[in-house]
Amino acid sequence: MNAFDNRKLRITQREPLHPATAVEFDALDRTHARVLATLADLQRLVEHLEAHGIDDQARADAAMVCEFFSSTARSHHAIEEQQVFPELLLHADADLVQCIERLQQDHGWLEEDWIELEPQLQAVARGYSWYDLDSLRHSVDVFATLYQEHIALEENAVYPAARQPDAARARSAEAGTAMER
Repeated sequence: MNAFDNRKLRITQREPLHPATAVEFDALDRTHARVLATLADLQRLVEHLEAHGIDDQARADAAMVCEFFSSTARSHHAIEEQQVFPELLLHADADLVQCIERLQQDHGWLEEDWIELEPQLQAVARGYSWYDLDSLRHSVDVFATLYQEHIALEENAVYPAARQPDAARARSAEAGTAMER
């Protein structure tokens, strides 16, 4: 069973709440766009902190980033874990299974990265200057790179497979199994 636990959220792999075909992929895609935009905001925040230190703009930006990654991004991962991945794992070929397992592992690493990054951003949001700019910059770069790679894998491999009708997905899996024989 794939699971990760943290102070605010517990994600576990189990039967989907709704079939994968009922997943609103447009909403998931919009969230990906928001993640990428918020990552850009986060990188601009680091540049702003270097140039201007903590000011009202930095505080507001840090609070917005914290709110987004602590709520919307976590909910997005939970939906994928509960509604997208389980259905695909039932019918996926070995390559797709490997992609899904990588994405599940990424969710855990992204959570770990966020747990490390969030206190520094919360400090900025509250006007405290105890953050270390070099450490913050490095953490943001690691977080942003992993998220960008994660989204690319979902959008290029997993979401297209999940959008296929169940019958086509099952035929694809059967064809892959027959080719392996």
